[in-house]
Amino acid sequence: MRTPVVIGNWKMQGTLADARALAAGVRDGVRRLKDVHVGLCPPFTALAAVGEIVAGSPVKLGAQNCHWEDAGAHTGEISLPMLADLKCTYVLVGHSERRREMRETDDWINLKVRAALRHHVSPVLCVGETGDERRQGLTFTTVEGQLRSGLAGVPAEEVGRVLLAYEPVWAIGTGVNATPAQAAEVHGYLRGLLSELASKEIASTVPILYGGSVKADNAQALAAESEIDGMLVGGASLQAPGFVSIVKQAAHRVAPARSK
Repeated sequence: MRTPVVIGNWKMQGTLADARALAAGVRDGVRRLKDVHVGLCPPFTALAAVGEIVAGSPVKLGAQNCHWEDAGAHTGEISLPMLADLKCTYVLVGHSERRREMRETDDWINLKVRAALRHHVSPVLCVGETGDERRQGLTFTTVEGQLRSGLAGVPAEEVGRVLLAYEPVWAIGTGVNATPAQAAEVHGYLRGLLSELASKEIASTVPILYGGSVKADNAQALAAESEIDGMLVGGASLQAPGFVSIVKQAAHRVAPARSK
């Protein structure tokens, strides 16, 4: 059984004071939990402060993005050495909002994955289809293309250091999430691809998270699916009690009650 992973993506939200309070609330709420990995991805302005608050706790620091170059004339960007210096454990790569709003290409995303691995920061490679692609029956084609491009040139033994996040674009911030069965089907397909790209043994160790309107009231059903290894949580990670509830449900992996 893979250890579940729950990562909060705060996106472009909150002041420094907000970030400190939120990080402290999550830290205190998950302090006694075992058998679950927890990450927080605050805005860049709050990385150092959140890192100080969660230091020594089960909560790990993550970043929302990175550049693939170690240094250079890239105004507004942040490098992997900078993130490693802040003791970041995770970095999100290829989030759908960056693919859409910043026009990030598969080639750029691949460079970021490889740079993260080079600096011993675990990349969370995000893949997912749009609503139109799902309606056209292109879900598997889309996620396969994104996965193969994102891991191009990554040695098989390094694939085991990557996390995947399946985030159907049509479910992000819309309040409509994929059903547990829909998500599990895509997760299973992705794991099969990982077996082909690396090995069955390596694929079996890679956490595949679900992201897309995850909330406390649907986390239990998602966590009950064996192919769903945790969640990438957006809006619901901005309130400590709700996020902690999601983490607890992922940690316990309690099957939802079935009606008789």
